Amino acid sequence: MAIKLGVIADDFTGATDIASFMVQNGWKVSQLLGVPNENTLIPYDVDVVVIGLKSRSCSTEEAIHNSLKSCRWLRDRANCRRFFFKYCSTFDSTPKGNIGPVIDALMDELQLDLSLICPAIPINGRTVVHGHLFVNGQLLNESGMQYHPVTPMKDANLLRLIEQQSKGMAGLVDLNCVRQGGLSIRNYLTILRCNGIRYAIVDAMMMEDLMPIAEAVSEMTLVTGGSGLGAALASYHTGLILYSEYGLSKSSMGMGKTPPVIGRKAVILSGSCSAVTYQQVMEYKKFAPAIVLDVEECMNNPEYSSYLVNWVIRHQKQSLAPMLYSTQSTDILREIQNKHGVIQSSNAVERIFAQVSSELICQGFNTFIIAGGETSGQVVKKLGIHQLSIEATIAPGVPWVHDEQSNCWLVLKSGNFGAIDFFKRAQEL
Repeated sequence: MAIKLGVIADDFTGATDIASFMVQNGWKVSQLLGVPNENTLIPYDVDVVVIGLKSRSCSTEEAIHNSLKSCRWLRDRANCRRFFFKYCSTFDSTPKGNIGPVIDALMDELQLDLSLICPAIPINGRTVVHGHLFVNGQLLNESGMQYHPVTPMKDANLLRLIEQQSKGMAGLVDLNCVRQGGLSIRNYLTILRCNGIRYAIVDAMMMEDLMPIAEAVSEMTLVTGGSGLGAALASYHTGLILYSEYGLSKSSMGMGKTPPVIGRKAVILSGSCSAVTYQQVMEYKKFAPAIVLDVEECMNNPEYSSYLVNWVIRHQKQSLAPMLYSTQSTDILREIQNKHGVIQSSNAVERIFAQVSSELICQGFNTFIIAGGETSGQVVKKLGIHQLSIEATIAPGVPWVHDEQSNCWLVLKSGNFGAIDFFKRAQEL
């Protein structure tokens, strides 16, 4: 089976997000974690290879280097001819962020003069109208993302954002054009290219809007955006129309395996400080044991991870998994950052999560439910996991994933995804 698409995702949660949507829409997907090399086995009998990187918040030079290495591996070793750069649907990248530079580097590598930018995923509340990104009906810079600890979003205008980050001009494919169909979109992309436009921002308000976009760009060498476009591309190529009035059909939500109940030892690690995850953590605390990480202990106590591991072990036999969390309200998060520093406090917390997961593996834990892109990246790296199969979906864009080598089950949840009862539902599925 020829690989139809190579996806380069800028974090691990984003990689599982788009992989999950593609699987639900009929494509076979293999997910790799980290930059592949000459020793990486090329997945066969799949339609798509998704490579999850940690390039969202690293230096721009590192993001470009790792993205280009992944692109060359996909092209030269896996024989891919079409590529998708996947980033967060809230465009988590400041004016000096990595999205624009990575797009430029990929375009130069593939010798392209136009690329699509389509972060919309309406089923999860991300829409683009008049080139402005909305989150659940609120402008991006008024949605809570303006308080993001690492990439505070101060502007919702995607044309301005991408032009600030990169080296070309942006143009808009507006909603009226989109709803005239794939041919209309394709013709307008040609006009933009002739006018020297390098980045085409595309409006989308409903999941159905993504289908003509997928039709128009199905033969493009490079597209960029969120998992919504990934779902539409898979649906367009397979002919499976899995959308209902709510997005994905109910029948698609239960596909794939879940962790076995017998022998399962589970823990929840929540590092995201998004408003959605904060609500999920507060809800879960009503039903299950939970303890918040002490940032000062994370920074200064070398025995702190062992203390947390012992706490988890003491609470493992309850009906719901114990939770360790650093998720805080905006006000408390700001106090912590003012006291300890943004980077210093974040690094200390993620290091503890990674150490705890490594020690728990040694204690027989085999199921990890993780919230937050950075936390997911640190934990998966510490556990030495390099390839995942995509299994049953818990919420749109959040599946169970399985590492066959270690027989470890994971959930890698983007901070803003899932309903308020997500952590409980993941274990009940």
